Amino acid sequence: MVTSVLRSLVAALLAVLSITASTPAHAADTLPIAQAVTRLTIGAESRDGYDRDAFRHWNRGDDPSDGCSTRNEVLITEAVEPPTVGTRCRLTGGRWWSYYDQVWITSASSLDIDHMVPLAEAWDSGASAWTAQRREAYANDQGAQTSLAAVTARSNRSKADQDPAQWMPPAAAAHCRYIAEWIATKLRWNLTADEREVAALREAAGGCPDQRVTWELAA
Repeated sequence: MVTSVLRSLVAALLAVLSITASTPAHAADTLPIAQAVTRLTIGAESRDGYDRDAFRHWNRGDDPSDGCSTRNEVLITEAVEPPTVGTRCRLTGGRWWSYYDQVWITSASSLDIDHMVPLAEAWDSGASAWTAQRREAYANDQGAQTSLAAVTARSNRSKADQDPAQWMPPAAAAHCRYIAEWIATKLRWNLTADEREVAALREAAGGCPDQRVTWELAA
């Protein structure tokens, strides 16, 4: 009887291991930035039918039990000095570094959470064909540090929905990091890039010989 039970347990364990082995997690890739640019798929972009509401953003976040939206979870994660989290996830205090313009911010209300690749740009580059659920996952992506960035409202609104051929962070010291994170986000979500965008990325990458790009495919 005991032997029979043990055999059944072993068989069940082997079945679980087999399933796990057949569905491996996506592994992260890292390349020098000049090589990473070549991994982008070049394609024409179209904004036909775009509606920002097609991307449900600032949902209940990665931990629905904490009472915080994605926005506030990102603020908490990116804080250099953590804020106090009060009732209904109200944030007080804290300190953040807005790397786009290289300034310190001490008020959460002065920050925007920037989609590294803006929602409109994502739509243009392939997200128009996604399901509503995948667009929501994209708009609230905390699975990669490159996807969302807490930055000054001023810099985020200056960027709007522009790609690197049209806009770069006001602080030159931020450019290498910025284009690396842009490329990583496009590769993570299999988004295309138009020819002007790729040309701008290649030119900027030439000034960043030590910059590397790390990305992992989104589920």
